Amino acid sequence: MADALQTLYAALMVVSGVASVSGNLLLLLVLLLNRELRTDTLGLTLSFGASDLALGLSAIPFGAYNSLAWPSRYASEGAFCQGSGFILLLLQTSSVHSLTWAAVDKFTEICFALSYRSIWTAGRCRAALVLVWSFGLVNAALPLLGFGSYVYSESRFLCCPSFTPDNRSFVALWMSTGVVAPILTVCSLYGYIVYVARKQARRGTFVCNELHCYHVPANNYLRSSVVMVTTSVCLLACWLPYVSVCLYETFSGHQSPAVTSALSAWLVLTSAALNPWITCMTQTRYRAAVRRSVRRLIQMCLCSGTPLESRPQSSALHLDATNRISTTTTTTTAATRPPSPPKTPTRPTRPSLSCT
Repeated sequence: MADALQTLYAALMVVSGVASVSGNLLLLLVLLLNRELRTDTLGLTLSFGASDLALGLSAIPFGAYNSLAWPSRYASEGAFCQGSGFILLLLQTSSVHSLTWAAVDKFTEICFALSYRSIWTAGRCRAALVLVWSFGLVNAALPLLGFGSYVYSESRFLCCPSFTPDNRSFVALWMSTGVVAPILTVCSLYGYIVYVARKQARRGTFVCNELHCYHVPANNYLRSSVVMVTTSVCLLACWLPYVSVCLYETFSGHQSPAVTSALSAWLVLTSAALNPWITCMTQTRYRAAVRRSVRRLIQMCLCSGTPLESRPQSSALHLDATNRISTTTTTTTAATRPPSPPKTPTRPTRPSLSCT
């Protein structure tokens, strides 16, 4: 690969690494600082967030460094390369499967709303996490046990599974169960939810409270499905080139062009950078949580920057006198003010999708 393309690849890797680390750290901090976002299935979001963060700290900087280092070669049989390939495959598999279980959770919440609490309990969420990571460990350990192999790819600048005809059984097993099946599951579930949203938008829905009923605009339903469409499109765009190139190399026995291999590897690692930003930027409750967290951090910084000793003592006396005056004025005004009319009930803002 030409030096200019190697430099471009390294720059793209650096950008993806920064976006992955910052986005996943933001997502994890928002989840931990806002109690209203903590549910029984919080572990699923934490799982793919932690996997993507680890990819941004390990595989992406490794690829960027190797594309600029000379010579960029590692002994495929060495412990470092074998360990790097193991970590890469483990994190990729756990990220995709955690995202799949999060999609199953969203589908259950919408289509089985009445029995959702009994279906997704904390114990079942922990069981799903154990299943995800156990499956990822087994898949990543198979090349170390002789079923498949890890090699250093000079076109991808990474230690990854060997995509050669000798390892077609392992590649077919990992691609089918570790990548293709989860991605198809996510796209199918989200596609059905979007179909339900469009059907409800065409039919029209009324949301009622104690006194009034309001018609819900069609845009509300379509807006609530943006995150699902965006997640599905990004999954397909990032993983489809990588899967196609790997299967072509495995079953044809020919090496794909170096530019194609490098671009597909960068795209599949970029999915770790896109997932947290999609979650934070396309969901209203996450955007509100991010704003609250940022305001809280700004207030903490401002309060810590103004020491209490620098405040004059007379300000406390002035504040006390002001409070007494304002209390007296408020009491007098309230006694002479006519009673206010009762408040009208607030209008509901967001609908909830239902598969019925």
